[in-house]
Amino acid sequence: MGKIPTMFCLRHLLVLSLALNMSLVLRIVYESEQGSKLFWLKNKIGTTKADEVYKKETHISQKVLLSVSNSSTHEDNQEGVERIINLDHGDPTMYESFWRQMGDKTTITILGWQSLSYFSDITNICWFLEPEFAKEVVRLHKVVGNAVTEGRHIVVGTGSSQLFLAALYALSPQDAIKPISVVSAAPYYSAYPLMTDYQKSGLYKWAGDTQSFHKDEPYIEIVTSPNNPDGYARYPVVNRSEGVLVHDLAYYWPQYTPISSPADHELMLFTVSKSTGHAGTRIGWALVKDKVVAKRMTKFIELNTIGVSKDSQLRAARVLKVVSDSCEIESSFEVGESFFNFSHRVMVERWKQLREAVQHSGMFSLPSFSHAFCTFSGQMSGLQPAFAWLKCEQGIEDCQSFLSRHKILTRAGKHFGFGSDYVRISMTDRDEIFKLFINRLKAIR
Repeated sequence: MGKIPTMFCLRHLLVLSLALNMSLVLRIVYESEQGSKLFWLKNKIGTTKADEVYKKETHISQKVLLSVSNSSTHEDNQEGVERIINLDHGDPTMYESFWRQMGDKTTITILGWQSLSYFSDITNICWFLEPEFAKEVVRLHKVVGNAVTEGRHIVVGTGSSQLFLAALYALSPQDAIKPISVVSAAPYYSAYPLMTDYQKSGLYKWAGDTQSFHKDEPYIEIVTSPNNPDGYARYPVVNRSEGVLVHDLAYYWPQYTPISSPADHELMLFTVSKSTGHAGTRIGWALVKDKVVAKRMTKFIELNTIGVSKDSQLRAARVLKVVSDSCEIESSFEVGESFFNFSHRVMVERWKQLREAVQHSGMFSLPSFSHAFCTFSGQMSGLQPAFAWLKCEQGIEDCQSFLSRHKILTRAGKHFGFGSDYVRISMTDRDEIFKLFINRLKAIR
């Protein structure tokens, strides 16, 4: 029996030798083996003695793991100057710190027998829309005051991307001899051309910038406000009788722009990824005035994915509820501020740091934004877009390549129908990434 501790010490030495180079692997191996190890010990030396050996080894192993983890963190900090900063995608991980402080407020339990059916509410046009999610959508818009929900049909989708395609399908003439043109004012969201033409649909096709669209024929205009990538408020450009509009309002939330009034359009798109940061939940919603359009959008999603995950809708409903609660009863929350106050404060500080870095470098320029009264906050507020539309100055023609040589990955202006001297930069990454980006930008001369 005295040989057993020695055997396990040797085994741990072998594992720990691997951990010097693969600390993450060690964590996985350590956590997965503990249960089987304790079971083996109990069979060999009895329950009481096994518990003593197990606790002793666990304590030693955890100390070593902590040491390895701290060492790895130190090495990452030392090598930060060589780290590639990827700000090409708008992954909203900056919200993580707020939701960590919320603890289990957004935790839900879904039992095995729940959510078995395809159907949520067969009396609703969107028959896969969870009533709880619909209720929280209406409540949140009322709390924020950014959209009219009365007299609207809610269509839920797997993110606003699916809803965008559903809208194109619903608004396209079914008996046309050629595809309807889809346009948007440049710089437009880089995914619009790709999504529109991806399936080579016979119903619709991408026709580019609104400024160059002069055809006297039906069209669909996408109005993104605040705009992605430059953050400005947008309005229809073409303004012809044969046109129909889709308003993409993914960023019409208080952390990005002053809320001037409730948006009141025929078809409006929203998403939890930009409003609360839960991009991985893959839930968006459309507010649709026309019943026929809502039915056709629902049909597209039915044919495309046979509905939308109930589990994701229920999680999104809880998240939206917590956001609304934090705005209405702010003083009862542990963080001491509502979700939108938190996110607005972070965005204001980040834009301040970015403008200081740009001024310090002297190599770049940013858009200028005016202040306006925000009905949500009850005070004057500026624009703090989720993306920075950065321009390289001093004769730099390819801004994306220039920044990539400094290990900063961005998205080139050409993808947005604009010049290559512009790039789009995400402002919503984690704090440590954003700080590293600011420091590196300052160092560019």
